[in-house]
Amino acid sequence: MEFLPTSLGTRPRLAVEVRPEGVVAARAEDAAGLLTAVARVDLAHGAVAPGLKPGNIGDRAGVVAAVRKALDQVAGRGTERGVGRDVTVVVPDAAVRVLLLDFDQLPSKVVEALPVVRFRLKKLLPFDADTAAVSYQVMSSERGVVRVLAVAMPKDVLNEYEGAVTAAGYLPGAVLPSTLAALSGLDATDAPLLVVNVEPGEVTTAIVRGGMLLLHRALDLTANADAAVSVATAVEGAQGTWEAPLSADPAGYDRFEAEAAMQTAVIEKAEMRDWVATAIAQAMASEITQSVSVAAAYFEDTLQTAPESLLVAGTIGAHRVAAMMEANGLEGLRVHEMVEAAMLEAGAASASVPRGWLAGVRGALKS
Repeated sequence: MEFLPTSLGTRPRLAVEVRPEGVVAARAEDAAGLLTAVARVDLAHGAVAPGLKPGNIGDRAGVVAAVRKALDQVAGRGTERGVGRDVTVVVPDAAVRVLLLDFDQLPSKVVEALPVVRFRLKKLLPFDADTAAVSYQVMSSERGVVRVLAVAMPKDVLNEYEGAVTAAGYLPGAVLPSTLAALSGLDATDAPLLVVNVEPGEVTTAIVRGGMLLLHRALDLTANADAAVSVATAVEGAQGTWEAPLSADPAGYDRFEAEAAMQTAVIEKAEMRDWVATAIAQAMASEITQSVSVAAAYFEDTLQTAPESLLVAGTIGAHRVAAMMEANGLEGLRVHEMVEAAMLEAGAASASVPRGWLAGVRGALKS
């Protein structure tokens, strides 16, 4: 299974990305990667929970139905006869490990180099490197140092995503992590680019120059969501304390006082939930801003120049990312969507498929 971008000649003309918030699919007719059809299908909360352990797809029937619906909308003619059903699958960054490795030397033949890469990964991965799906790409080879981009994914987790696509009636022809797929959509220029791929549970920052990856840093934000659940559960648990006197024998209670107390309890719980949601959103915004700030500092230290712009992929969108950065005091970067309007055929997209959602599938379809 292919994990890294290769020539478009080996790539399907369809791509689908599975995210916790939903499934997005797209079609392109040639190597230019102009999207001629796009579709999005939302998923129920908890249907997909990306990670390095089995159980990523909690609602298999729901995910399969969403993948089928999204791909059927963009597949075009011929798929009913079993033709053209190959698809590139884009998976969440949280389900994959992406590492930049340096070797003194590396065999030129893949059959000889792959075991060397896999051996190096044994001490770096939180799962079994021997059974994992592993792919690699040589990024540079100079001054006695071979820099390699390695991608590894637990086999059981890979099977979940591939299995959902197969059950939907399509054939997984390649698998790409979300951010690496998005980066494939960039033109290889000498100008270095700073990129962030962000959704509520995950933020990945990357730096690329001339088609070479200089930084790939993923951060799990689900701890904030877990904290929200814990606090919300505590709030719900306190419900009995607030309502117990009102559910007892009302003798001795003034009816109007009891109703007022009930209304006050309901309002207080609603206010507490709103406060929790706001606090979690602010904490996540702060972590996303901090991730961008760290990547920008690495950009400046490595390239001896400060980044001027930030390209945004993911479900949160460039406008919200820009607002987060402004609210958290990070200024000086011009924030843009990675997918420009010119990358879609007129009428291919609508408000129901924001451009940020399309970065991964568009990159998967471009060479």
